[in-house]
Amino acid sequence: MFCYNCGCLLSEKDFCTGCGADVGLYKKIMYVSNRFYNDGLDKAQVRDLSGAVTSLRQCLKLNKYHIDARNLLGLVYFERGEVVAALSEWIMSKNTRSEKNIADDYIEMLQNNPGRLDTYKQTIKKYNMALTYCQQDGQDLAVIQLKKVVSMNPKFVQARQLLALLYMNSQEWEKAKKELERALRIDANNTITLRYLKEVGEMMPTEEERVKKRREAVVYQSGNETVIQPVGKKEAAGLQTILNIAIGIALGVGVAWFLLLPSQIQQVKSESNDRYREVSEQLDAKTVEVNELTAQIDQLNEEKKDLTNSLSAAQEANAAIEANTDLIEVALMYMNKTQDELVIADALEQIDQDYLANEASESFRNLYDAVKVGIGTVVARESYNVGYNAFRTEDYDTAITNLARAYDYNPKNGEALYNLGNAYNKKGETQKAEEIYKQVIELFPNTEKARKSEIYIKEIHGE
Repeated sequence: MFCYNCGCLLSEKDFCTGCGADVGLYKKIMYVSNRFYNDGLDKAQVRDLSGAVTSLRQCLKLNKYHIDARNLLGLVYFERGEVVAALSEWIMSKNTRSEKNIADDYIEMLQNNPGRLDTYKQTIKKYNMALTYCQQDGQDLAVIQLKKVVSMNPKFVQARQLLALLYMNSQEWEKAKKELERALRIDANNTITLRYLKEVGEMMPTEEERVKKRREAVVYQSGNETVIQPVGKKEAAGLQTILNIAIGIALGVGVAWFLLLPSQIQQVKSESNDRYREVSEQLDAKTVEVNELTAQIDQLNEEKKDLTNSLSAAQEANAAIEANTDLIEVALMYMNKTQDELVIADALEQIDQDYLANEASESFRNLYDAVKVGIGTVVARESYNVGYNAFRTEDYDTAITNLARAYDYNPKNGEALYNLGNAYNKKGETQKAEEIYKQVIELFPNTEKARKSEIYIKEIHGE
C-alpha cells in the first residue's frame, strides 16, 4: 500500500515514513475496500452475481481507483448479459490506468468480433422495445421481442426475468418456471428471480392435485371432438339419455297422429311449413352474412388498434434506441482512435440531451461521462483557442460556440467563462452577458476576472 500524498510505500505505522502524513484512516478505508473486493470475487466464483455486484460497488465507493474491482465488475455485468454496463466499467478502468490493464483485452474482444457486437446492439434495441410494449399493455408483442432477445443473448438475466413476469401475468406458470430456472443458473442468488420463483411455486398445482383432478374426470369421444366430463355427472348423463328417448317416442307418436288427419289439413300445413322453411333459410343466410361482416369489422378494428399501438411504441422508443446506438458508436470511435477528439465531441453532443437527463440508465450516463472525460482536456484546449481567436477577430458567434464548449469540457477554466461573457457583451446580448459575469463572480471570487466582471455589470446598467 502506498501513501496517497507522496506515493511512498507504507509501513505498519499510522503515519507515512516519507512525508509524515497521517494515513491511519486511509489504511482502514483501503483494507475495507479490499475486503469488499475479496467478498465480490468469492461470490462471483459461485455465480452469486447479484451479490458480487453489490460487494464490488461498495469496494469502488471506498476506492474508485481499484482497477481489479472495476474490471471484475465489468466481467460480472457481461456474464449477466448487460453489455453496455460492462463496457462502461472497462472504459472507466482504461481511463484510470491506460497501460498494463487487462480491460484492453476485454474491449478488444468486442472490437475484434463486429458480428457479436452488432448482436448485442440488436438485443438492446429489442429489449427497450419490449419495455415500451409492456408500458402500453402490448404484452403479446413484448413476449415476441423478449424471446428474440434471449435467443440472441441467452445470458441476459433481466430479459429472462421480464419474460417470466409476462408469463406469470398470463398464468403460464410452467413457461415462467423454465425461464426463471434458466436465469437462476446464470445468477444463482438473484433476489428478484428467487421471489418470482417462489410465487410461481405457490400458484402451480401439486402432483397430488393433478392426479386427483384426472381421476375426477371422464373422457369420451363425440364425433370428432373429445369431451372431458366430471365423474359426478355420469348419473345425470344417463338420466338425460332416458329423457331424450322419451322425447323421441313422443315425437314419433305426434308425427303418426298428424299423418291420420285429412289430406286438406296436411296439404295446408305442408305449404305453410315449406313457406316458413324458405323464409327461415333466407333469414338464417342473412344472419350468417351479417355475423361474418361484423366479425370481419371487429377483426379489422383489432388489427388497426394493434398497428396503431405498434406505431406509437416505435415512435416513442425511437429516441432511446437512437441514443443507445449513437453512444456505442461514439465509444467505439474513442476506443479505436479513428477520429480526433473534436470529431468525437461533435458526435457525443448529437446524443439526445433530454433522454440523457431524464430517462437514461446509470450505465448509459457512466459511459457518456467516461468518454467525455477522456476527450475533455484536448477538446477544452482546442475549443478555447478557436473561440479566443474568433473573439479577437470579432467573430462573436464562433467565439460564443467554442468558448461555451471549452467551459463545458473544463469547468475550471475561468478564462473561457469570462471571455464568453465578453463575447455576449460585444455582440449586444447584455442580459446573457450579465448572467455569465455573475457566474464568474460566484465561481471565481477574489480574482481579476471577478473584479472586471463587476465593472462590466455596472456599465451594462449605466452606472
